[in-house]
Amino acid sequence: MSRIKKAFEGKKAFIGFLTAGDPSLEKTEEYILEMERAGADLIEIGIPFSDPIAEGIVIQEANIRALKNGVNVERIFEMVERLRKKTEIPLVFLTYLNPVYHYGYECFFERAKQAGLDGVIIPDLPFEEKGEVKEAAEHNGVDIISLIAPTSQQRIEKIAADASGFIYIVSSMGVTGMRSEIKTDISSILSAIRRVTDVPAAVGFGINTPKQAEAIGEQADGVIVGSAIVKIIEKYQDRAAQPLHEYVKSMKEALPRLPVIPQ
Repeated sequence: MSRIKKAFEGKKAFIGFLTAGDPSLEKTEEYILEMERAGADLIEIGIPFSDPIAEGIVIQEANIRALKNGVNVERIFEMVERLRKKTEIPLVFLTYLNPVYHYGYECFFERAKQAGLDGVIIPDLPFEEKGEVKEAAEHNGVDIISLIAPTSQQRIEKIAADASGFIYIVSSMGVTGMRSEIKTDISSILSAIRRVTDVPAAVGFGINTPKQAEAIGEQADGVIVGSAIVKIIEKYQDRAAQPLHEYVKSMKEALPRLPVIPQ
């Protein structure tokens, strides 16, 4: 069983996002392990990029800080290698296609396998162009995580049927960022997904409170939180470990528990 599949096994998964290199790669490594201790089931690691079109201001600014620190793809792979000596938590990159293209598709996914990466999310890779990277990713056992947005409509089942790892449901139109309300009809998207696949589906974009996590967790297989975590790191910088632990713990504990099935 893959590490990603295990993350959803018998429970609702909490998925945390942070930007690699903000405030430093050493702290990113520390904070990933701290989030795991607090109950996180899977970690998304953002590769800093100069034009992150899907990101709101919080993550944009984290990208800028990380790039100023001289963070690059190879150094992030090296961090993943170090983490793999300490933890088996699933690790997924969130990156744009440009860094993958410049690294070279086959070289990127070979390096990902070597480092122990489990999956990659590429927000600016349309489903119809997924074939560009799919072969190299599958050859190296790395999942390309599919995104399904409220505008996907008739394409939902097509995207879901081809998904692996987990499916990332985008809860709101626009860019990432904390929202007071999630108005998208998540249940209808999930119904369409579950007609064609049993790949778990997690919801992200805007979720930041335990109440939201509980409500989304009643329907989805997991919740994804990014901007709220990055905001904590922005505020506390090198001293963010304890606030992160407390926040992640509160979010994980808010998720509904699955009923225990008698053996």
